Amino acid sequence: MGILVPDRRAIITSIVIALATVAILLAMDRPPICECGYVKFWHGDINSSGNSQHIADWYTPSHVIHGMIFYWFGWLLFAKWKLGGEGTVKWGIALAVFIEAAWEIAENTPFVIDRYRSVTVNWGYSGDSVLNSFADLGWMSLGFYLALRLPVKATIVLAIIAEIVTAIVVRDNLTLNVVMLLYPLDSIAEWQAAGHS
Repeated sequence: MGILVPDRRAIITSIVIALATVAILLAMDRPPICECGYVKFWHGDINSSGNSQHIADWYTPSHVIHGMIFYWFGWLLFAKWKLGGEGTVKWGIALAVFIEAAWEIAENTPFVIDRYRSVTVNWGYSGDSVLNSFADLGWMSLGFYLALRLPVKATIVLAIIAEIVTAIVVRDNLTLNVVMLLYPLDSIAEWQAAGHS
């Protein structure tokens, strides 16, 4: 049996979804790049105007983990259709890109931006640049690819390490972000605030 690769149609579909996401975000008046006027690969200050404006930041690991999670969900979904890993590889990436794209669009609506500003550590959050959202689609795809290629235990260990490192460095990560968006806890808010005061 050869190495499974995504179906060419799924790759084309993923590219079309990514480009449509860019068009939608531009139509939503999201800035194409950081309003500072330049592009950096890495921006590490989560409470500055450059947060979520460049190619990578402390939330990049969250998007990589999204890809790992989407691979797992895809595997479960396609296994129900008796396609197992083959179906996940062939069409799972398009499904993952669609879900991530939907989140990138939702994340840049006034409702979600205001929610981030009011209940998470990102008090100055103003939404993503289009470049950052497009890069996040790429980071998610990297996570999907890693989950496809690595043993399950290695994937889980990588995700846990990413969560621990980001929690230590910026007092935020995917888990904390989800908790604070859905059910904000004062204890977490206080701990995060103490690290950013």
